[in-house]
Amino acid sequence: MKPIWIVDDDESIRWVLEKALARENLATKSFSNAREVMDALQTSVPQVLVSDIRMPGESGLELLQSVKTRYPGLPVIVITAFSDLDSAVAAFQGGAFEYLAKPFDVDKAVELIRRALEESLRESDVEQTAADTPEILGQAPAMQDVFRAIGRLSQSNVTVLITGESGTGKELVARALHKHSPRAAQPYIALNTAAIPKDLLESELFGHERGAFTGAQAMRRGRFEQAENGTLFLDEIGDMPFDLQTRLLRVLSDGHFYRVGGHQPLKANVRVIAATHQNLEQRVKEGLFREDLYHRLNVIRLRLPSLRERREDIPLLTRHFLAQSAKQLGVEAKRMSDSAMQFLASLELPGNVRQLENLCNWITVMAPGQTVEIKDLPADLTHGQEFAPPAMTSFTPAAPQAPHPPAFVSTTETPSINAAIGAGMFVPQTMTSMPVSSSLPVPNGSAEKASWISLLESEAAQMLAAGQPEVMDALGRQFESALIKTALKHTHGRKNDAAVRLGIGRNTITRKIHELGIDGAKDD
Repeated sequence: MKPIWIVDDDESIRWVLEKALARENLATKSFSNAREVMDALQTSVPQVLVSDIRMPGESGLELLQSVKTRYPGLPVIVITAFSDLDSAVAAFQGGAFEYLAKPFDVDKAVELIRRALEESLRESDVEQTAADTPEILGQAPAMQDVFRAIGRLSQSNVTVLITGESGTGKELVARALHKHSPRAAQPYIALNTAAIPKDLLESELFGHERGAFTGAQAMRRGRFEQAENGTLFLDEIGDMPFDLQTRLLRVLSDGHFYRVGGHQPLKANVRVIAATHQNLEQRVKEGLFREDLYHRLNVIRLRLPSLRERREDIPLLTRHFLAQSAKQLGVEAKRMSDSAMQFLASLELPGNVRQLENLCNWITVMAPGQTVEIKDLPADLTHGQEFAPPAMTSFTPAAPQAPHPPAFVSTTETPSINAAIGAGMFVPQTMTSMPVSSSLPVPNGSAEKASWISLLESEAAQMLAAGQPEVMDALGRQFESALIKTALKHTHGRKNDAAVRLGIGRNTITRKIHELGIDGAKDD
């Protein structure tokens, strides 16, 4: 995390803030005037900027204007005297995050800086660079048509609508369109409109003003502002609520929008790429999607083929995903036998490329031996074969599993293996909700000697064999919840102390406590 910059010609104010933030394990860097800050911005950028208004030379308001022009997402807190409230109003009009009135309470100042810090980290999370774009693989004629289309659109700013079944790689294509466009050096922002609750989606898209609704303690930029001069990818656009479609249409029509609770129109210079697995024409007929918005989005349509239409790419993709997952785990890559590869190429794989990637992750973790045969594949894929699948662990389930539909079909993105391991996602779902019992396999019949790793492998095997979707996410949330609850119990509910014991940041544990609905936490 980058340091917090403090700008004030009063050395005592700088000293007080430095010491208070140091107690919170937050790095700081201090300046006595605005010119020093502008010089420093040539080589580095802070996480949060705290600046006095009245200083020799350039004022804090002039500094605010300069900073916001170059770094619109950087939160700036201004310090002002009670007698200078007009300056505070001007600061808000200039885009300040919040202001501190002198004399200020140090604890409240730290709390405010922490709020600005959380907003800054959130901005950093959503602004992803084109350098992170994964490679799109494919030699089939259908994929060559897609590559040609990306090439033709590379120098264009035209709106693109990407269609195709779930798991075909629509976001990969959106990233490629951005990477090869004139906007490649600018932000690429993605938003899944189906994953955000209706009440929050408007704020996510357009941002909100301070006090616009309960909980809006500070002005917040939406995805359109975050993507300024770059590309905004709207996934699952077919699921967007009807009333919000009107606001999106207005932005696409005249390039202007308002923050929630705002009265000042903002100009959007953003290329919009939308994607959906739904039949938009049918949704228009059913009155679920605006026809005028459909035509605004459907300027250039790019249809991605399903994996069934490009079976010749399955061996290429399989080898790539096996090598990728092995690299992430730090193990030797598995190899598919000729018969196993032919068997994979014959499968329907309704989850398309994403399902094949999940399958390769499973093979890397669960398949015995380096050469994978048909019998080593998940039982749900090999049902009807003349052989029984091999045991994936040395444990014997207490009760047989009922048959389930084919596994690995998911309608949401699945975390990569390294992200999953980094977050501790390979952990039994039941670890925090129930004791070891007959529902969990027990090695050698002794529950007392079973390590949590053993229970993990057993539970993961059962969930994967049962075809449960989003296994990594389900297990990961249970794991994180268990760790945080245990740490809070160990520290008697002290959140900051728990974060230190776990080796994570205070902002991280605060966010996780909120996301996981954990009670009993308190500030130190």
